[in-house]
Amino acid sequence: MSQKLSAYLTALLLCMACGSAVAQSAYPNKPIRFIVPFPPGGGTDIVARIITARMSESLGVQFIVDNRGGAGGTLGIGTAATAAPDGYTLMIGQTSNLAIGPALYEKLPYDTFRDFTPISLVYETPLAVSVSSRSPVKNVKELITASKSKPGGLNFASPGNGTVAHLTGELIKKATGMSFVHIPYKGAAQAIPDLIAGRADFYISSLESAKPHMQSGTIRVLAVTSVKRAPDAPEVETIAEAGYKGFEAVTWWGFLAPAGTPAPIVQKLAAEIDKALDNPETLKRLPGIKVMTGPKVFAEKLKTDYKKWAGVVKESGAKVN
Repeated sequence: MSQKLSAYLTALLLCMACGSAVAQSAYPNKPIRFIVPFPPGGGTDIVARIITARMSESLGVQFIVDNRGGAGGTLGIGTAATAAPDGYTLMIGQTSNLAIGPALYEKLPYDTFRDFTPISLVYETPLAVSVSSRSPVKNVKELITASKSKPGGLNFASPGNGTVAHLTGELIKKATGMSFVHIPYKGAAQAIPDLIAGRADFYISSLESAKPHMQSGTIRVLAVTSVKRAPDAPEVETIAEAGYKGFEAVTWWGFLAPAGTPAPIVQKLAAEIDKALDNPETLKRLPGIKVMTGPKVFAEKLKTDYKKWAGVVKESGAKVN
């Protein structure tokens, strides 16, 4: 290779590198598609919209929320897995579809550890065990008694087969000996009306999706599943306080990008998430505990929680259709 050609190629590579750096430093310069793998109105949708609204203000671009519910969140996650890794398609994932799904489904349209780049955990919260405000059941002990006295057990509604709410119900069954028939719905927006009407005896969901209905008086939250009481619902006892010491099950949410998304973009988004969660107005709208961790810690959390919930799936014999 001639010296002149070598110099030309070197200059070309430098230009390409500079161009890439400029493109990344200018990111974002157009709307960002944000996939939520559940219908509108549920806990995942609420968290996503609150945080992306704050990020939109900071970054100066619109976040277009794309709700793609179905199959416990796996359909929406599968859509995100095939998107271009350019920072313009992001998603929110949570315990159910990222840590539980791989252990529950024989085949998934994505691989949690191969197809995504973790950006940051954003939030964690206990689950809420709720009944209709019309129900005579006032606490966890009465719920367990009712389940054992009703032939066939109570009707237990969850946001979907294989969700963290579903498997938390299995954990409660193991801990308390209660009896129920699991009825999976396609998200909170469909399940809560049946709970309020009494067609479902009790419901397990994120505290976020239960709280507005608790405040309006249409449902009664009997307990939360964290070891300590939730800061935003201190009047609600924990299952551990109801007599089942050590019981704990929490769910988390995190933001991810398709695998291969450039590291500078991932780091910028992680910083913007931290900024959004540091805003007092954001925190007022998000009950629970904020989590700001960054890509590396989130990646490790995915591994450890997969091992935990895989054990629950195996022991409970949980199945999906």
